[in-house]
Amino acid sequence: MGQKKQINKIPDMTCLLSNMPDPVTAREGIWLPFIQEELQCDEETVIIGHSSGAAAAMRYAETHNVFGLILVGAYTSDLGDENERESGYFSRPWEWEQMRRNVGHIVQFGSTDDPFLPWEEQQAVAEGLGAVLHKYTDRGHFQNTQFPELIDAVRKLRAAA
Repeated sequence: MGQKKQINKIPDMTCLLSNMPDPVTAREGIWLPFIQEELQCDEETVIIGHSSGAAAAMRYAETHNVFGLILVGAYTSDLGDENERESGYFSRPWEWEQMRRNVGHIVQFGSTDDPFLPWEEQQAVAEGLGAVLHKYTDRGHFQNTQFPELIDAVRKLRAAA
């Protein structure tokens, strides 16, 4: 069963899974307005962001209150990649303190064998946010369809509400 169906089985939880506009470059100027206007993320929302989605979730949390962030494969720099640079997320320092102030709960998943993201960057996110970091050595970039730990994290956040 997919993550969306499992999350929707949690009492008082509704999972919105939407195709993001501009999926290749994932520009901040397109994604953040979409998160606010189309997905209507607010102080009752848990944003689950993977990879570029994690970067977008973090930037969104700099200026918006959200109940929680679940970050999967989060990172801090453009990794020397032109497409990442064009996204806009990495053009300025991260406002860690502001994010911590705006977000009630932060959970992060990372893997030391991620072929795209150095572990040091994933660790830097956890340290900056004071996130609960779930460290793996065998999950790569978390592209497997089975991710029961994610569902458990959502359940725990729901219980905290």
